[in-house]
Amino acid sequence: MSENKILEIKNYSKAYSEGKKAADDVSLDVMSGDIYGFIGHNGAGKSTTIRAVVGVLDFTEGEIFIDGHSVKTEPIECKKVTAYIPDNPDLYENLTGIQYLNFIADVFGISAEDREKKIKKYADAFEITDSLGDAISSYSHGMKQKVAIISALIHQPKLLVLDEPFVGLDPKATFTLKEIMHDMCEQGTAIFFSTHVLDVAEKLCNKVAIIKKGKIIAKGTMDELTEGHSLEEAFLEADNEE
Repeated sequence: MSENKILEIKNYSKAYSEGKKAADDVSLDVMSGDIYGFIGHNGAGKSTTIRAVVGVLDFTEGEIFIDGHSVKTEPIECKKVTAYIPDNPDLYENLTGIQYLNFIADVFGISAEDREKKIKKYADAFEITDSLGDAISSYSHGMKQKVAIISALIHQPKLLVLDEPFVGLDPKATFTLKEIMHDMCEQGTAIFFSTHVLDVAEKLCNKVAIIKKGKIIAKGTMDELTEGHSLEEAFLEADNEE
């Protein structure tokens, strides 16, 4: 499989009140087939950057491209090939699970046959098939997260963006999501996700960027960053050098 640049972040910065930068000159590339971990302390700038990538947060400094399209000037083209799972999914709670999934499938123009196959495949994998007829308002946080994940996978995105995806998932669902992420990457999807769970990132990712106080302080392949040490050791070393 040839590598294509799916996500390109170039000199992205975002300042809030009093000129303090939540993201400061962030640049990185995510290729097709990458599972790219974005790690840092709480408040380091992970969610700010991710929300800019998916078009939720406006920005003026820098550029972000998804599959060659500018997030600023071609937002619809970017959204067509992107799926986003926030850390706290906000779903339409008056709908049932299956109604919500069909709504998302309608948005992306997925055929009845394709959506049926995908919904069955992923709902069975996450063991929520029997609950899809229930109102989302009756779901636990973990079940809502599973529905959000399934909705993100329906249109086979070129870029899957996740913000702390494993928080709130039980161990079996966490394992299932990791397996799905691997399968998607083998099919050419690029995955970019934030986490502060370093052992998960170490086992799952082939590339990592470490962000601190809005700045990237280290990035590269997992082997380049760890050099025979654990990711935790590499993270603490980079963190202490700044």
